[in-house]
Amino acid sequence: MNDKSKAILSINPDAQFTTTDGVIEWLDGTAEISEADIEAKIVELDNAEANAITEKENLKASAKAKLISGEALTEEEANTIVL
Repeated sequence: MNDKSKAILSINPDAQFTTTDGVIEWLDGTAEISEADIEAKIVELDNAEANAITEKENLKASAKAKLISGEALTEEEANTIVL
């Protein structure tokens, strides 16, 4: 699924559409979503994904530092290192 499709479904999970070469065809009476709204949602989803990755990396770093110093880990930190 491409970014545009993910954004559309994030805005309207029931949307029915097809895309061909970046052109959206709305199906079955699905209300059209503006290109600006779709692009804004793509940016929002990209930022959320980047933030989630950064948060996980920070938790791992915190867990490692605490393990090295002998401190107790939070459950969230422990979950990042459980195999």
